[in-house]
Amino acid sequence: MTNLEPAPTEQVCPAAVEGQGPCVQLWPEREVPLGGVRAMNVYRTLPQRGLPTVGAWCFLDSFGPDRVAMSVLPHPHCGLQTVTWPLEGAVRHRDSVGSDVVVKPGELNIMTAGNGISHSEFSVLPATQEEIPMSRGLQLWVALPDAHRHREPSFEQHRDLPVVNGEGFTATVMVGEFGGVLSPATMFSPIVGADITGSGALALPLRPEFEHAVLVLDGQLVIDGVNVTAGPLAYLGAGRNELRVEAEPDTRFMLLGGEPFGEDLLMWWNFVGRTHDEVEKAREEWEAQGLLDDNAAATARFGLVRGHGPDAGPEAGRIPAPPLPGVRLKPRTRGPQE
Repeated sequence: MTNLEPAPTEQVCPAAVEGQGPCVQLWPEREVPLGGVRAMNVYRTLPQRGLPTVGAWCFLDSFGPDRVAMSVLPHPHCGLQTVTWPLEGAVRHRDSVGSDVVVKPGELNIMTAGNGISHSEFSVLPATQEEIPMSRGLQLWVALPDAHRHREPSFEQHRDLPVVNGEGFTATVMVGEFGGVLSPATMFSPIVGADITGSGALALPLRPEFEHAVLVLDGQLVIDGVNVTAGPLAYLGAGRNELRVEAEPDTRFMLLGGEPFGEDLLMWWNFVGRTHDEVEKAREEWEAQGLLDDNAAATARFGLVRGHGPDAGPEAGRIPAPPLPGVRLKPRTRGPQE
């Protein structure tokens, strides 16, 4: 999926500072209008000015529930993995490494952009199209560490994810390891992502060297005396062997975490890099691909997504990159900024 903001701002994400112990910090969601024909709005909780990452998780949007069809033309990524987790509705994913799949609730798409990839995503609509089906889901990005961010792009889909059944809760392990169970998804840094449903007093196993955060999807949690409802991201810090919560009946929430990410990041539009010049080059190369024929575009940095040519009707075309800001970045430090 893409960041469709018409004027995205650059996000400087300095390396995490070790030593943040257990806490409960509520970081509010931000409504972002993505524009376009269907004017889809999303709710963004990462990155934030004082909380750019949680482990390697560097971007988190939630959307829906709404009867707005996803219609995202080919667009580029580099330096990250996209994690697509639908909650309602089905999405067709096509990319420049030749993938063409439909992902449904309970299934996971992982796209590793590496040095560069492009993809599209469209809601799967009924044949009659009399009514757009309900759509709801999460879009997450994981920053690739320096050793892997220039690797060849790849894609994988997992339709049978492992489940942990604990006292009062059930957890689907999307990525990484939770409760001694390992997801089959290929990741490149120590990480966890789990979709958990539970009721009552819960004790969730955690790795103390990880920092963690929780996003409530439905219901309500009480963590260390703090009420956590759907919307804000609850940052929990590090140093916890377990997370004790009180959950309203059938509360559903995402648990995200990982080792604090030790590298400075620069995020702009759909690129995760390290310097202004690097991001500027990625933008220029994507724009240059728009001037190539299909044969040349297929071998260019971001490749070609088949099925979006001039005869594809409403699915014809690509998303051009917005203009970069007119100023270069200044160094910043993690935490509140002036």
